[in-house]
Amino acid sequence: MGSAGLEPFAPMTPELAATAEKKPALPIAALKALRPKQWTKNGVLLVPLLFAKNIFVQGQLLRAGLAVAAFCLLASGVYLVNDWFDRDKDRLHPEKRHRPIAAGQLGLPSVVVLLSLCWGGAAALSFSLGREFLVVSVSYVALQIVYTTVLKHLVVLDVMALALGFIVRVVAGATAIDVAVSNWLFLCTLLGAVFLGFAKRRAELSSLEEGASAHRASLGEYTQTMLDQMMSISAACTILAYGLYTVSPETIARVGSDHLKLTVPCVIFGVFRYLFLVHKRGLGGAPEKILLSDVPLIIDIAVFLGIVAWGLYT
Repeated sequence: MGSAGLEPFAPMTPELAATAEKKPALPIAALKALRPKQWTKNGVLLVPLLFAKNIFVQGQLLRAGLAVAAFCLLASGVYLVNDWFDRDKDRLHPEKRHRPIAAGQLGLPSVVVLLSLCWGGAAALSFSLGREFLVVSVSYVALQIVYTTVLKHLVVLDVMALALGFIVRVVAGATAIDVAVSNWLFLCTLLGAVFLGFAKRRAELSSLEEGASAHRASLGEYTQTMLDQMMSISAACTILAYGLYTVSPETIARVGSDHLKLTVPCVIFGVFRYLFLVHKRGLGGAPEKILLSDVPLIIDIAVFLGIVAWGLYT
């Protein structure tokens, strides 16, 4: 990562030059570079709090909120590093070329300052939550750096690394409130994240077409047919794993009823709706955009959370 980060920007296309001329105010460009929309992914840290039935336990909600804030800052720092080292390749992408760093709106000094603020704030929050949480936070950053430099260039391992990032988030959420991660939560999170990862790769492959391998070497190794098969397998496994979790004797004993099985239709609809959006609308490259914009999916998630709250807390 050393000298590569100090190389000058590659020549801009006329389109990118025009974008740079319309340079927004520095605070706006900085906020955009932090990718606040992608902070929704860190909502996964709240899953252990919800399913451990600890929301109303004194202090637990606050600790979980601090954990989410810490990971939002950690993730933004990772995005800054990733965008800086990928700035030349991002300029070949129809959407990523508009990111502040790729568009020439943020230089190295600004990136360094933002990175220091993000990771410094995250370190302070992580330290306040205890040594174990701090270790998990450092592990997350290490994983993301390895992903950025090595793993995202390797077929299948790139998606597995993304999925592992969600597992680390769940572990962090559990560590913050001092509860164990159940085997079912581990399995459902892993499978769901693998499904989203392959959907992301398919959307990227579809949008870049012939330029996919130029943007990222591993994309050139995938085919849409291959990714469709991988998505189908991971989608089916996700639904099956969650369904088995809701009716397992362990879950029924802990919850006190089998009411969680009523959420299975929501999960089925959510997975199939996502597949529909990937195949018919060409979405999937940015899961956070789908979660914030697709009304049927938003309603489905709201119904799911409502049934979970009813099943766990009444």
